[in-house]
Amino acid sequence: MKEIVNNSPGDVASPIIDYLRISLVDRCNFQCLYCMPEGAKLDYVLQQDLLTNDELLHLLKHVFIPNGFTRFRLTGGEPLLRPGVVDVVARIRQLPQTQDLSLSTNAFLLSNLAQDLFDAGLNRVNISLDSLDAKTFGQIVGDGNAQTRWTQVWEGIKAAHRVGFDPLKLNVVVIPGVNDHEVLDLAALTLERRWHVRFIEFMPIGNGELFGDRGWVPSEEIRQKIRDRWGLNESEVLGNGPADVFQIPGAQGTLGFISQMSECFCDRCNRMRLSADGWLRPCLLNETGQLDLKTALRAGVPTSVLRERVSELLQLKPEINYKGRESGTSSGLYGRTMSQIGG
Repeated sequence: MKEIVNNSPGDVASPIIDYLRISLVDRCNFQCLYCMPEGAKLDYVLQQDLLTNDELLHLLKHVFIPNGFTRFRLTGGEPLLRPGVVDVVARIRQLPQTQDLSLSTNAFLLSNLAQDLFDAGLNRVNISLDSLDAKTFGQIVGDGNAQTRWTQVWEGIKAAHRVGFDPLKLNVVVIPGVNDHEVLDLAALTLERRWHVRFIEFMPIGNGELFGDRGWVPSEEIRQKIRDRWGLNESEVLGNGPADVFQIPGAQGTLGFISQMSECFCDRCNRMRLSADGWLRPCLLNETGQLDLKTALRAGVPTSVLRERVSELLQLKPEINYKGRESGTSSGLYGRTMSQIGG
């Protein structure tokens, strides 16, 4: 693997870019507030326009792995809606260069798939759990049958824990006036379980109108609430991504804070994102620097050329990271929602 030279302010060396988030599908069975506006009608990618399993594996083996990628996360939309998702997991896991393979899910379909995914070689699951209250949960995910959905998600979480996913990661997007009052209850899940709860600052992508109305809760404000209740120590546990990890004294699990709005971590970003229809995006907040790998692949562009194009984008990533936060779109609006990007 090669280390990317960083010519960004301060000349701080960038991390090695070895982590690829792979969206398997842009559809989702939830309509979460932070992914898309209420009532939004999305133009989902047609089945024939999604990367096929063979195309995805071809890109991994011949384009991404030769460029140093060894860690992969399957996302969506909701990745468990992808037909044959267990087979996708097994095929990526069988690649000898794969060092880590994880999956992000809302867990609604997880209870029946947890064992198969574990047996196929999936290392970890990250599960969205934005509320412990069914009514608030329903407000966030946009469904009238909130209690049934919350219960099914909780069953998925328990199934993942039961089959052996350890530690289990739970993602919480904190939205002011919606679920920020539950921070302490969610943090308490780590006291007696080896669960890793991650608090994520609400972002403008997906629902800019709500973001403009509500803003975000800074991670330090959340940490202070927890500190006042139990105390809080920096953890020796390190994650694969941008989370700052802490631990309540004596707790079995840990707390992570992803502070993309209040505490920019662009200088240590180690990831790229591949959309379900084959667009490679170097920065979540920047839509200007992208590669359409699927169209090029289907047009017969040689693999060596695709590999070189990705290599060139890797070289540009540090510059895109630093400038992308403030000028990632020409209009100030994002053309794709969080579910379409892959989170």
